[in-house]
Amino acid sequence: MSIPEVVFQRELTLSPDEFIDVLSRSTLGERRPINDAHRIQAMLQNANLIVTARIDGKLVGVSRALTDFGFCTYLSDLAVDEAYQKMGIGVRLIAETKRQSPQAKLILLAAPAAVNYYPKTGMTNFTHCFLLDDVNDLVIKDK
Repeated sequence: MSIPEVVFQRELTLSPDEFIDVLSRSTLGERRPINDAHRIQAMLQNANLIVTARIDGKLVGVSRALTDFGFCTYLSDLAVDEAYQKMGIGVRLIAETKRQSPQAKLILLAAPAAVNYYPKTGMTNFTHCFLLDDVNDLVIKDK
């Protein structure tokens, strides 16, 4: 059996249906609002760097990032169809994303199932990350 050719490219737009489909075929669908079309649409509209992996036109992987192209690139979503995992598609998506913003540091938060994956790619584990989900949790001290 021959290995299929994977085409990696930056895409300026991606349809919500296609994005939801690949998220659902990856483990990332469990942690993304795939049942909320408005949020998915906003996620795609406001991302300014989308890199895809396609085999015969079928979306099998995606990197969705937000970047200023000068200092930082936040790779928010890295999803690869489970049927195509362990073929190097994820690391190639990371590489193509980084190539699109070479001066910027590439930053991501690992999904729990992927914590052990990223060190194998050569990425550095950085422990100084903080998360605020609800603005009401922010402690604002009066002067």
